[in-house]
Formats: sequence, structure tokens, C-alpha cells
Amino acid sequence: MSEISTEGADRVGAVAARTLLQRVKRIVPFFATARRGLLLALIGTVITAATEPLVPELLRQLLDRGFAQHRFPLWQVPLAVIGLFAIRSIAGFVAQYGLAWASNRAMLAMRRSMFGRLLDARPALFARNSASSLVNTITFEIQNGTQQLVNSVQTLTSDSLRLVALMAYLLWLNWQLTLFVAILFPPVALVMQVLSKRLHRLTVQGQRAVDDLAYVVEENVLAWRIVRLHAAEETEKSRFQRASEQLQRVSVKGVVSAAVMTPITQIVAATVLSAVIVAALWQSGHDQNSVGTFVAFVTTMLQLITPIKHLSEVSGPLTRGLAALDRGVSFIDESPVETGGSFAPSRTAGRIELRDVSLRYRDDQPPALDGVSMSLQAGETVALVGPSGAGKSTLVNLLPRFLDPTSGTVSLDGTPIREWDVYALRRQFALVSQDVVLFNDTVAANVALGNGGDPERVRDALAAANLLDFVEGLPKGVDSMIGHNGSQLSGGQRQRLAIARAIFKDAPILILDEATSALDNESERLVQQALERLMHGRTSLVIAHRLSTIEGADRIVTMDNGRVVEQGTHAQLLAQGGLYARLHSLQFRS
Repeated sequence: MSEISTEGADRVGAVAARTLLQRVKRIVPFFATARRGLLLALIGTVITAATEPLVPELLRQLLDRGFAQHRFPLWQVPLAVIGLFAIRSIAGFVAQYGLAWASNRAMLAMRRSMFGRLLDARPALFARNSASSLVNTITFEIQNGTQQLVNSVQTLTSDSLRLVALMAYLLWLNWQLTLFVAILFPPVALVMQVLSKRLHRLTVQGQRAVDDLAYVVEENVLAWRIVRLHAAEETEKSRFQRASEQLQRVSVKGVVSAAVMTPITQIVAATVLSAVIVAALWQSGHDQNSVGTFVAFVTTMLQLITPIKHLSEVSGPLTRGLAALDRGVSFIDESPVETGGSFAPSRTAGRIELRDVSLRYRDDQPPALDGVSMSLQAGETVALVGPSGAGKSTLVNLLPRFLDPTSGTVSLDGTPIREWDVYALRRQFALVSQDVVLFNDTVAANVALGNGGDPERVRDALAAANLLDFVEGLPKGVDSMIGHNGSQLSGGQRQRLAIARAIFKDAPILILDEATSALDNESERLVQQALERLMHGRTSLVIAHRLSTIEGADRIVTMDNGRVVEQGTHAQLLAQGGLYARLHSLQFRS
């Protein structure tokens, strides 16, 4: 968790370092896909703002011409009032609809870009970020950020236009008094500038705190059996409490910073407003204004309070929305995409060669692989054995480029895999692991994952995996849902479904990573039969701790501390009396 937090801190620092203009420029392209909605919203907003001064003007006309001079036809009063508010209501609806449509289009565009980057980013992304952090960013951060930003922009645009329209009307009514109003804006702008910087910093810190809290929850959801088995509930409660308290502290600071803006700006506004009213009353006492003009001026001044109040409050949600969306675009910009060459044959023969391959996960750690050289001929079955931490899984992860070596070369059919198109490269591999990953979908969709679901091929693959009889007994057959990660299947059934997926893919190279571990004897027998069918005619690389399952391999490679220490057939290695013989003796000692 500390590594993830450190990575999160680096990203927080990078996000916070961006200027407001940089953040806005990077987000704008996503809203470019929703120009029609934005245009519709702008038209509605302009109409609403333009009709704002008509309310006090209507009052002025009623007072001066209606009450005082009785020159205002009665039938025009309801027509003017109803017509005015009908226009404003329709324009307001148009503005809200256009903005809602635009915001959802922008959210869709950003999520699509982020999910696309999630799928084509380098595998190191998943080592640096927790699953909860990625889920939180793509789903909740983007939605909350877009909603807050759009609402803030709507407020900023509509209230700014209302302010301009009302100020223009005030200038027309009485330019001397309007000069008092102009005093209001510089101090308000200064307050918003100072407090917005602090609020943005706290918002980014809050995002990191949410990630840390979500990560604690994620670990406990995934490891609930271990937590309960080891009676670690109190320890985990303490972790959750610490993360929650950190989030609470940052959140309260953010709320305080946002809340301070409103009273400060309102006090400034009230001070200026009171001065204006006093001056207006003085002018009216010297017969410089009619009653209608005075009432219209004061009404307009009171109307100014609402947009000024909204504008003083908009900085908080605007800053939080920008920070959330900036985190999303930072994910897109700062997650390197997998790169490869242009070599892309449809199918490889399956000849693999490693030359002096070394790999370090971190500079301060010993090498996971240290000068490994070995080769696999097309159609050969090679087993990797050795104690935990010997480098077996690291080695097989090099082949589909889930990892890249620090030095040395990995080649497939004589071509270094760095020169392969990465998608063409991975089409050559099928994987069956002890950690089976299934999707909450139908049996057929899981078997034909990433390929067109030919029903006959799906059935053939299930039959070869010794699973067809079971699947046909389900209520909907191959169209039956299997639950979250195959929760409605037994361990052996999940393993055989993974084998059926590999059979359906029909890749020339097969990687088996502890594919028969943790199974009962009957399940292991069925799985082993399915694996033998799957391995036939393919280059197979098998990782196994249960040595009885790999005695028939063409060659066994023994690894220790990241090195190849011996290789040969089962009989040859037993005769050598080396590490393999010792491991075999330990397993089969009576």
C-alpha cells in the first residue's frame, strides 16, 4: 500500500502543478463533441439573461405610467407579465437541457478515452495503481467532476450575463449610482483568486485520501476469508479508521475554504449595496429620480445580489470539478501506451529463445531473472520447476510482454518480440493459470472471449475440456450466466472453463501456470485429461510445483534465484541428484 500511496502522491503533485489555463485547455476537447448542446445552452442562457432587466423595467413602467398617470392599458399587464415569464421559463429549460446533454456527451467521451487507455496501457500501470483507484477515477471522479464543472460553468455563464445585463440597465437608469456597483468587483475577484488556489490543493489531497480509503475496502473485500481466519478484524478497523479520519480532515478543510468565500463576498456586496441605496434615497429627495426609476434601480440592485452570491460560491465546485477531470486527463496523458514493432504474422511456429535475459523489478532489489538463456522448439513441452521466488512466473510473463527484460533478448521464431506488433504477439499465446479469471457473463461468452462466438466451436471446446455434459445440464446451457468470476461453478469447473477458452483460441503456444493446483483427485484427473488434449501439437511452457504432473515433459528446466541451474528429462535430472532430485524427494518422501 505504501508504494501505491507514493505513486498517488507523485500524481497528486503533478496534477496540482498544472495552471488553471492548462487544465481548462486539456478538458475542452472532450466537450467539443457536444457543440450542439453547448450552443443550445448558450442561446437559452443569453435569452434568460437578456430578459432579466425587463422585470424592474416592467415595475418602473407600472409605477410611472400605470399608478401615477393611469396611461397603462389593463389588458397589457397580464400579457406582459405572463409573456415575460413564459419566455424566461422556456429559455431556462432549453439552457438546462442543452447543458445536460453536453455534459453527458463529454463524460462519455472522457470515459471512453480513459477505458481505452486502461486497455492499451503498459502492464506496469496495474502494478503502480490499485484497482479501487482506477475504478474510482474512471467511474466516480469523472461523473462527479463533470457534473460539478458543468453546473459551475452554467452558473458562471448565466450569472455573468445576468450581471452584465443588469449593470447595463443600471447605467441606463442612473450612471452615477452605478459607479458604486463597480467598486464591488475587484475585492471579490481577489478573494476568489486567493481561496481558489488553496481549495484546489485540498481537493487534490482529498482525491488521494479517497483512493487510500477505497484501497482498504478493496483489500478487505478480496481477502475477507484471511481477515476472519486470522481474527484481524480490529486491525483492519483501525486501518479503515485512520484512512477515514484523514479523508475527514481534508474534506473539512475543503468545505471551510469553500464556505469562507461566500460570507466575505456577501459582506463586500452588502457594504456597497447599502451605500448605493443611501445615495439613491438622497437623489430621490432632491427630485432627481421618479418613484418608478428609484424602485427599478433598487429592485435591480437586489437582483444583483443573487448572481453575485452565485458567482462567489461557484469557485468551490468549479475547482473541485476541474481537479477531478484533470485527474482523468492526467490518467490518459501520463499512462504510457504499449508499443511494439510492425511484425505481425497470422500464426507462429512456436519456437522461443531467451538469450542472457535479466530483469529487475526495482534497482534496490536483487534480479528476478539473472542471465537466463534457454530455448523451446516448436511443439516441445518444457516444464519450469523450482522453489518459490525462483523466477518461473517472471519468465513466462516476458513472453507475451507483460514484462520487458532489463537486458537480453526474447525471440519468437527468430524475431525479437520487441519487433512484433503487440496484439499479433499475444494472439500466439493461450494461458491457463491457477488464478482463473472469468467474467460475469454466459458460458459461451467466457469460452469465446475476444473472438466471434461460433456455437459449434464453443461446444467442441467444452467437450474437449470435459465440461460439455455439465454445461448442457444447466437451465440455459451455454447461455447460462456463471456469476462474478464464475462464483456459480466449482474450482474444477472453473479450471476446465479456462481450458475450454484456451482450446477455443487455438493459439500455437500454451502457458500453464499451476493449472492443476488445489484440485481434488477427480477434478485433477478431468483437468489433466483436458490439458493433454490442449497441449497436443503446441509449444507448451508448464509451471508446476506438483512434480508428478510434469514427469512426461520433453524437458524440465530447474530454476533457483533467477537462474537456470539444470535442465533435462525427468530421469536425467533424478540421476544428476541436483535441485530437482531434492525437490522430488521432498514431495514423494513417505
